[in-house]
Amino acid sequence: MKFSIVFSLRPLRWTAELSQIIYLCLLLTKVKFMKKFDVEIAVGIFIFCGILCMGYISVKLGKINFLSDNYYQVNAIFSTVKGLKKNTAVEIAGVEVGKVDNIVLENYEVVVSMKIRKDIKLQEDAIASIRTKGLLGEKYVEITPGGSDHIIEHGGTLIETEPPLDLEKLIGNFVFGKVGD
Repeated sequence: MKFSIVFSLRPLRWTAELSQIIYLCLLLTKVKFMKKFDVEIAVGIFIFCGILCMGYISVKLGKINFLSDNYYQVNAIFSTVKGLKKNTAVEIAGVEVGKVDNIVLENYEVVVSMKIRKDIKLQEDAIASIRTKGLLGEKYVEITPGGSDHIIEHGGTLIETEPPLDLEKLIGNFVFGKVGD
């Protein structure tokens, strides 16, 4: 919008001048309001786009799948899972093939539910073991494939499991000379 205001030097009648001033004030107020409204809309759109971008990045970095169901569930029963947490990696030969979905204590045994990619087929005699990665001791589930022809279906259970190595117990045995026992 382009406005040009022309002031004349000749005296106007009071009524005409007053009506022109009121009209001019209303016009300027409307322009000021529209500019403020436009700025508020622009800021709102910018903030909305920023929130959308943050949500997208969070979903991508978190590797969360809302729309696809590319996983099937497999359970494994352990005597202990010291340090294993939800959403930790499940690996076969060092390649991540899934995540730990849930950890529940049932009848003094730990049931670990894992989401495994659908393109990975686990045999009934596969072995699930809890391993430690790196110096910080991050736990993960390592699956050693079996030789059976029978494949575990969705909701099936791995029977053969190995609990994590108890490093404290191992060091204690070494210190007190019970290594071979």
